[in-house]
Amino acid sequence: MENVLRSTRITLEMIKWEHSIFALPFALTGAMLAAHGWPSLKVLALILVCMVAARSAAMAFNRLVDARLDAGNPRTAMRAIPAGQLSPGFVAAFTLVASGVFVLGAALLNRLTLECAPLALAVVLAYSYMKRFTRWSHLVLGLALGIAPAAAWIAVRGNLAPSILLLTAIVILWVGGFDVLYACQDLDYDRKVGLYSVPARYGLRGAFWIARSMHLIMAVLLFLLLRLFGLGEIALAGMCLVVLLLAYEHMIVSPRDLSRMNAAFFTLNGIISVVFFVAVAADILHGHRAP
Repeated sequence: MENVLRSTRITLEMIKWEHSIFALPFALTGAMLAAHGWPSLKVLALILVCMVAARSAAMAFNRLVDARLDAGNPRTAMRAIPAGQLSPGFVAAFTLVASGVFVLGAALLNRLTLECAPLALAVVLAYSYMKRFTRWSHLVLGLALGIAPAAAWIAVRGNLAPSILLLTAIVILWVGGFDVLYACQDLDYDRKVGLYSVPARYGLRGAFWIARSMHLIMAVLLFLLLRLFGLGEIALAGMCLVVLLLAYEHMIVSPRDLSRMNAAFFTLNGIISVVFFVAVAADILHGHRAP
């Protein structure tokens, strides 16, 4: 039992479960847009369980599939599996358990969430193989997170409205853009072992311009989202702050200096997702209180 607990702790550290904050605010946003306020406590709790379980399964599966590649990359060689801290068998079992928790949570929501659960799981797990086939794997990662608001909408309403897919597109471009930047750190290794990525194909300068373009389109879609859902000044102020934070993210990293990549990737993007959610949630709740 002690070994199982230790391995579970190391697994949670390996998958950085706390980084669920990237997608969780967008899932909560989708839920609040669907409910025109807070959904029921049961639905909210099950959405949280499904989100954390799906992400945990995806990250553990990614570490399992990429263990050999991680071992050869100086940046990732000390991850738990190549470092010998975890066995592949334990990580595979953890992935299965997390996947099971996700499906169970979906089943407890409604019929459509259960029917969509295998497809959602296939998307989040398939990402781990994408760098072997396409340089646009960054957008597949974006899709893996981008289905969160649409899934939350289904969890609340039991159907899928085309309007929420605009938020999915926003998340795809947001995640895709910052993953392109993050992948710049592995440009030489990706080229060496034949992995596909935007930086490996277009170089650092090209990758930065592609990431900027993704985030510029995302910024435009943010303001379209406000109009589509009839959101007001609070949400508008939040979207302006999100755009400013994105601009700052692109200011602190450049093709000549990647030293602040972790600050841009983890800290700023976590703040961006929280600011987005708080702005939309406050606007929705303020609208409910307005006379």
